[in-house]
Amino acid sequence: MSNGGGTAAQLRDIEERMGSAAQAAGRPVGDVTLIAVSKTFDADAIRPVIAAGQRQFGENRVQEAKGKWPELRAETVDIVLHLIGPLQSNKAREAVELFDAIHTIDREKIARVVAEEMTRQGRQLQLFVQVNTGEEPQKAGVPPAEAVAFVSMCRDRLGLAISGLMCIPPVDEAAAVHFAFLAKLAKEAGVSGLSMGMSDDFETAIAFGATHVRVGSAIFGGRG
Repeated sequence: MSNGGGTAAQLRDIEERMGSAAQAAGRPVGDVTLIAVSKTFDADAIRPVIAAGQRQFGENRVQEAKGKWPELRAETVDIVLHLIGPLQSNKAREAVELFDAIHTIDREKIARVVAEEMTRQGRQLQLFVQVNTGEEPQKAGVPPAEAVAFVSMCRDRLGLAISGLMCIPPVDEAAAVHFAFLAKLAKEAGVSGLSMGMSDDFETAIAFGATHVRVGSAIFGGRG
């Protein structure tokens, strides 16, 4: 795990850029939630970002998050933790215990076990359905043609409140096309959340209606 770390100045810079992008899109400045992606960074690298006022963090792996966040949360009680990496069904219990939001619901089996765990633990998490907007074979996510029906299934059959959709555009394509597509699908599915945009394209994502942007390297630096 890297022990580099974010700085208050880097965090402020991202917040200012987010505010400018929101204003340019005619949106309120506080309209977008910044998720600081702390995967691969240890607790000591994360503490300065918490000290600078950041409270929403994203992790890719349940096991890695389990190794650092209980301690950090004991120090700062109002942390909100987002799982932004793929979830395996055998990790659902721990994920529901540890996280406040899961951005990667992408198949019925996962939706079902998360629903069962939330009921069992008496916890309500914010849930996003991941859509594979580029239909890339190596990438997780519901095919775009099935996204609206999948959200309906989660809602109607499993009783899950789906907050929104999430995507990771293909690296070699214009992100804007994928963000516009995800926004269209969200409208059709009747959900308002849009988890899209990372360090290189979060301003574009905000222009297309992102409600959550996932920024790692621009806050924490490279993953050494």
